[in-house]
Amino acid sequence: MVSVVETFCVPPYLGLNSKCDSRVRFRVRAESLGSGDSGVVSTDSVRVNGVLSVGKKERIGSLIDVGNGRLSTSVGEDKKGEDVLEKLEVLWDDGYGTKSVKDYLDYAKDIIRPDGGPPRWFCPVDCGRPLKDSPILLFLPGMDGLGLGLILHHKALGKAFEVRCLHIPVYDRTPFEDLVKFVEETVRLEHASSPNKPIYLVGDSFGGCLALAVAARNPTINLVVVLANPATSFGRSQLQPLLPLLEALPDELHITVPYLLSFIMGDPIKMAMVNIETKLPPALVLGQLSGSLTALLPRLSGLADIIPKDTLLWKLNLLKSAASYTNSRLHAITAEVLVLASGKDQMLPSGDEARRLSRSLQYCEIRYFEDNGHAILLEGGVNLLTVIKGTCTYRRSRRHDFVTDFLPPSMSEFNQALERNGLFRFATSPVMFSTLEDGKIVRGLAGVPNEGPVILVGYHMLLGFELAPLVEEFLKEKNVLVRGIAHPELFKLSAESSYVESAFLDLLKIFGATPATAGNLFKLLSTKSHILLYPGGAREALHRKGETYKLFWPDQPEFVRMAARFGATIVPFGTVGEDDIAELILDYNDLMRIPVVNDYLRKRNEGLVRLRTEIDGELANQDLYLPGLLPKIPGRFYYLFGKPIQTKGRESILKDRENAKELYLQVKSEVERNIAYLIRKREEDPYRGIIERILYQVTSVPTHNTPTFKP
Repeated sequence: MVSVVETFCVPPYLGLNSKCDSRVRFRVRAESLGSGDSGVVSTDSVRVNGVLSVGKKERIGSLIDVGNGRLSTSVGEDKKGEDVLEKLEVLWDDGYGTKSVKDYLDYAKDIIRPDGGPPRWFCPVDCGRPLKDSPILLFLPGMDGLGLGLILHHKALGKAFEVRCLHIPVYDRTPFEDLVKFVEETVRLEHASSPNKPIYLVGDSFGGCLALAVAARNPTINLVVVLANPATSFGRSQLQPLLPLLEALPDELHITVPYLLSFIMGDPIKMAMVNIETKLPPALVLGQLSGSLTALLPRLSGLADIIPKDTLLWKLNLLKSAASYTNSRLHAITAEVLVLASGKDQMLPSGDEARRLSRSLQYCEIRYFEDNGHAILLEGGVNLLTVIKGTCTYRRSRRHDFVTDFLPPSMSEFNQALERNGLFRFATSPVMFSTLEDGKIVRGLAGVPNEGPVILVGYHMLLGFELAPLVEEFLKEKNVLVRGIAHPELFKLSAESSYVESAFLDLLKIFGATPATAGNLFKLLSTKSHILLYPGGAREALHRKGETYKLFWPDQPEFVRMAARFGATIVPFGTVGEDDIAELILDYNDLMRIPVVNDYLRKRNEGLVRLRTEIDGELANQDLYLPGLLPKIPGRFYYLFGKPIQTKGRESILKDRENAKELYLQVKSEVERNIAYLIRKREEDPYRGIIERILYQVTSVPTHNTPTFKP
């Protein structure tokens, strides 16, 4: 039986058409929860206040809502004339920080108007058009049921996904199992339409139970489940003792309950900080925060309309049944699951629950956010797309591809990285030099080609200290993302990994780190990327005492022949400065002489991915360990990119192994020459020490313009 929506209050910003304005035609699928029939309401107009007047009704069989306002049958629709992005540009605008919880509360006033209709899907206009072949993302809301929980993330997610949000009307009383069937039907229709594409289920709190229940009932469908503080732990909620009191509370006092819940469910400071620039002076930040809180607090009264007393009691009972239903079926879930857990969740024990789910589910990864509350998706500091990218959870097919599925960093991600690395950048004050075609050395990166494919081949500092400044400078000066070839172990985060460790490794992946395989190098070259390659690998980055600035390159010309195949430009570079910021006091050899510690290291390295297993000797010793360092008063980092070496037109010559090895040795020699040059010339830098730089900066220009030696 088809349930037709006679009036569906959807403001223009939540329109179901990606080209929505003050007068828009769009259609809404409404279907009864007990049947597979679908109905479509075609509307003729949308008033400015968002109330629709309904036009004629259509019946469509096997209707598939393909998201972002487009409805089609399984045959598909004519997309001639549509501009579909093939890829995102580096430092694209993801819109994060342009919306806040204030917008959530303002929009809620419109969408909560009673219409008598059933639960339904809508697509926010803010999402825009996604990239070509993007997967679908279904957002399942928390206890509010509005479907506005991704409002901070609409623009970013709309580039990578076809986003649809579930709206459960305030006075709807659909049982949990019927909601599961409703979402399940959409999932099965989408799977039938695109069986090779993953379907993303993003569940917030109560929606997490819904997402897991659907996943348990559909183990053969290609699902990716993202949970934000899932309510599967509701039985252990801190609110349990308060439930009888809520039932006995007089109606006239209910208006106070939403205020109390708002502080329990989220951190008001975090919510107010979303669109505040933290790099501003403290006085300005405090002033903006005060203004944001002043504007936010009066809007909280609207929560009483979002969750009236009867609805609140219904939702709390619904949570009980949802948690019970879902927990009894966790064993059946085969989907890939990512859990976002808050450290300051006052409503649910989300940290403990994340660990429990990790033990109970087959494929589960956790990311902790120590300073966030329950409503994590409405708080600052958590960009959902960034988390998905950092965990390598984004894919367009059955398996994640580090090249074809990679989404470049956005401007907000870049700014966040700059802020995070600000102290390190201040301490090391990196200086970049490059070599022009005529052999002249200049400050900056003018000598490095703008067009790929380019392979930057150089020396790997201790612990890879040189990476962050190098990647940042290429983005700032050339708007070029350097894709680093990294050890595969950096992509295998263990369950015991700390919050800091996981955040650091996720940042590497967000900025293009790729596991070291021949296939990935081939793909990067074929896409004309700028590639960062360290032939010395982990052995060089984890060198021993007395081995500073020594290259540990294998004899085989591993990358030269592949570079020649694509006509890539090879740029040898050297970098120095690690000995100016720390002294190596405990290396691998020292640690292996310490009882207990040596057994721990052997055990930790037993199951690691091994590279270069075909060679013997010291180069084959790729054991990973954390060296002991003694910090110094910081000096300065120096980089020199040598004269570019062209391989284009030399393909036939480089097919010969001897010729390839000759070029390989030339590159290695250039790297060593660049290192020796920098070691010698840094002695001429009057601002090599941090104290001299600080004195200069007090009366002069910003850090990155601090003078150095003349090349």
